Amino acid sequence: MSVAIYEQLTAGRTRFLRVDELCRLASEKGALPPVSDLAAEAGRPLREKQGLERQQGAFLAGILADPVAGAHLCHAMLLPHPQSREKLKEYDAKGEIDLGGAHLKRQGKAAVLTMKNPAYLNAEDEATLPGMELAVDLALLDPATEVCVLRGAPVEHPKYKGKRLFGAGINLTHLYHGRIRYLWYLIRDLGFVNKFYRGLAHPHQNPEEASIEKLWIAAVEGFAIGGHCQILLTMDYTIAAEDAYLTLPARKEGIVPGAANLRLPRFVGDRIARQAILAERRIDCASPEGRLICDEVVPPAKMDAAIEAIVEKLTGSGVVSAAGNRRAFRAGEEPLDAFRRYMAVYAREQVQCHLSPQLVANLEKNWKVK
Repeated sequence: MSVAIYEQLTAGRTRFLRVDELCRLASEKGALPPVSDLAAEAGRPLREKQGLERQQGAFLAGILADPVAGAHLCHAMLLPHPQSREKLKEYDAKGEIDLGGAHLKRQGKAAVLTMKNPAYLNAEDEATLPGMELAVDLALLDPATEVCVLRGAPVEHPKYKGKRLFGAGINLTHLYHGRIRYLWYLIRDLGFVNKFYRGLAHPHQNPEEASIEKLWIAAVEGFAIGGHCQILLTMDYTIAAEDAYLTLPARKEGIVPGAANLRLPRFVGDRIARQAILAERRIDCASPEGRLICDEVVPPAKMDAAIEAIVEKLTGSGVVSAAGNRRAFRAGEEPLDAFRRYMAVYAREQVQCHLSPQLVANLEKNWKVK
C-alpha cells in the first residue's frame, strides 16, 4: 500500500518529494491522518499524544523497505534543500551566514559550520534542524572552500558557560514536552546526517556514482552525546580534546540512536558498540576505544591550531580525489541499499519507541525533566 501511494504521489518516481512533503500529500489523499489532526497532536505533551504518528512510521517503513521506492526516497533526501540555492547567494556574497541552529563561515580553505543551541548545550531539536541542513548544503556547494569543519558553539549553561561543547544530542526537554515530532528523526537522518556521509546528490544521476562532496573534519570539545556522537561516525577526520568523551545513552532515553547501530560497529567492533548503545558505556576520547573513533587527541588549548594544521594537510596537495575515495570507501562499508534497509527498520522501530510510555517514564526517571 505504501509503495502504491508513493508511486502515485511521485508520478511514477519522476518527481522527488522530501519526507515531510511526502507525508503532507499522503495526508491530503487520506492515506495518513489529516494535517489538522497531526497539528493538534504536535501541541500535546509526549505522554498525552494519541499515537497518530504511528501511521507515518508504518507508511515510511513500507516505502523504505522497497528497493526501488526506498532508494528513490533516499535520493530525494540527499538533494539540496529547496531553499539552499537562494541562501547560497547570501552566503557567497558575505562569506558568512547565520541560519538559526547553525552558523557557517569561510575561513581560508575551509567552510566552518558551528552547531549552536547555547541554552541547551547545543542539543538538537526542531529549531536547529532546518538551519543544520541548509548549512551542510551551503558548505558543500560553496565554490570557494575545499574542506568543511564541524564544531560546537560556546554555551550558556552555568556549568560550562562560555565553553565550546560539540553537543548534547536530542533536546530531552523538548522531547518530553512533545515539541519534537516523529518525522524529525527521519528528516534528520535521511537528510543532513546522511549528507555528511554521502554529500549532495544530483537529480538525474545515481547518488553512488555522482555527488558533490568535501572532506569533513570534526572538532570535539567537552562531549559528543547521543546524536552528536552519531554525527562523528560520518566524519572523515575527527580531532578531540583530551578531556572530551562520547556517549550514546539511547537505551537510557528509550529510543534508537539514529544510524549508530549500523555505523558504530565498524569503528569499535560489535561488543563495544553494544556496550555503548545497550549498556550506556562512556567512551573517553583519549582512551584506546576513543582513539578508534577520534583520529587525533589534543590538549583543549591547542584545538584551534590542530584544526588549522589538518585543514592545511588535507588541502596542501589539492583535494581532487576526495570524492572518489569517499565513494570507494562507501562501496565497501555502507552502500546506499544497505543504508536504505537499515532506515526501513529504523522508521518502523523508532515510531514505537517515540510513542512508548516507557520513553516518558525513562525521561522522568533519568533526566528529571518534569
